[in-house]
Amino acid sequence: MTQRTSHYPRLDYDPLAGQFDQRYRANPLSGVEQTLVDLSQTLGSERILEVGCGTGRWLKGLAARDSKCQLYGLDASQGMLKIARNGTHPLQLLQGRAGQLPFTTQSFGLIFCVNALHHFAEPDSFIQQTQQILKPGGVLAVIGQVPQDRRNRWYVYDFFAGTYEQDLRRFPTWGVVTEWMIAAGFEQIHWQPVEQISGDKIGQAVLDDPFLQKKAVSQLALLSEEAYAAGIAKIKQAIRQAEANQEIIKFETQLRLDLLTGTRP
Repeated sequence: MTQRTSHYPRLDYDPLAGQFDQRYRANPLSGVEQTLVDLSQTLGSERILEVGCGTGRWLKGLAARDSKCQLYGLDASQGMLKIARNGTHPLQLLQGRAGQLPFTTQSFGLIFCVNALHHFAEPDSFIQQTQQILKPGGVLAVIGQVPQDRRNRWYVYDFFAGTYEQDLRRFPTWGVVTEWMIAAGFEQIHWQPVEQISGDKIGQAVLDDPFLQKKAVSQLALLSEEAYAAGIAKIKQAIRQAEANQEIIKFETQLRLDLLTGTRP
């Protein structure tokens, strides 16, 4: 089995919490929400856990569609959980880490994480633990993107030195995650695409991209101020050069989010 422990710098999400949900105003990722709703309804789960729940975007989406579920969220950031607690939906929220899940065995019918696995210090250990706290027939669902997928295009990788290489280290491939699920004893492992993010920008419009702000995404938030400024300068230089040559410059964002599920026998 391929094991992995994350040694890259850990990102403190407390300072980012206040503006984190701005990304969903730019793109609500409705395909992800519908996928989670479908899973919940298919399984008929009474208790659902999201690990790395952040501001509660997905738990609140589930609560709005199915008020009968008991919804639990775990996140390492108290600042993110403070945002998650705002709202009318009754969510059971706890501060903690994915490698130490504070729940009893056979507690949940569905456990999921969205764009979070790469933040976990020991993602293989997390998957092992979820197998223990799922009920028989329960499902673990992992949603995210992998930079190794050549169909993905993101201009951030082109202009901010080291971001792509670091993401190759941070994000496990779906093949590796499948190995972890098999080793943990999961069965009926299934992969499928769930969302296509398309957000190309032309010329100066890229400077208004909310995902270009330093605190908008972890790839940029992990950069030093100097490295971030250097990337912005490269973008502006590319725009000036294109304008001088009377050319159109396109900054590509084409990212696919996928789902991998495994069932506890």
